[in-house]
Amino acid sequence: MGTSTRWKGPNGDRWSSAGRRLARWREDSRNADQRLEEIAADHLSALHETLRADRSAFGLYDTACAAGDRLAAALGPLAAEGAESEDALVARLVSEVGGAGGTLADAAVRRGIAAAVRDVRSRHPELDDAMSGGAADGGGFAWDILCDLYQVFFADMVGEFLRSVVAEHVKLAVPVLIATDPESRIAEWIAEKVVDLVPNPCEESAEATDLAQDVDTAQSEVGDVLDPSAGLPKIAELLVPRAVGKVLGLISEEITGEEGAVA
Repeated sequence: MGTSTRWKGPNGDRWSSAGRRLARWREDSRNADQRLEEIAADHLSALHETLRADRSAFGLYDTACAAGDRLAAALGPLAAEGAESEDALVARLVSEVGGAGGTLADAAVRRGIAAAVRDVRSRHPELDDAMSGGAADGGGFAWDILCDLYQVFFADMVGEFLRSVVAEHVKLAVPVLIATDPESRIAEWIAEKVVDLVPNPCEESAEATDLAQDVDTAQSEVGDVLDPSAGLPKIAELLVPRAVGKVLGLISEEITGEEGAVA
């Protein structure tokens, strides 16, 4: 007999309220898009509230930090080697970043990295040229692409985690909504809302010296801005706790624009 159990979803008044609002939503109703955005905001707020009360909830914080560290480590090789195709890039990053865990958080990481590749490709049409010839010619990806990939990943991971929550609500409470696919639209809205909260390693490079003060071996690496292949992966690694803290609501800049650590 297997040991896995069906995930029952998050509990609490905020989650229940978000679920009830979703159950009442209809695609053909007045102001349907606005209401769906409000439902998405409800789910994001519920997640933030839960994690502020218990950082270990769902294992999401630790899983996201570990995945962020692995993604940071993957950036240097991608800058040097690239990938032959989008499928090859997704497969590589899912393997290297996603890990082998079976929790909802692990699944959100794997889906998040795949979504991030897709989103970055839409932002950077030049990525197609890099993939079509880069790996074969020994060339890699430009750092502005990789820094965007890093930034978008954390946002997509949160969106994918909440997509699973919404999908369970749809399946169990309002099966009539399955055809309208509200979970996909909610995940996209959430990712778009939180992506700008994530620090971008390329943009943070000017502050690399300050970020590296607590890392014994990092000072010379990140101080050399002329060699981004050495410095930027370390900057990306140092930024992981900040990136995770912001998208999970543990650093309070969030939607309000006011920054400060949450106790």
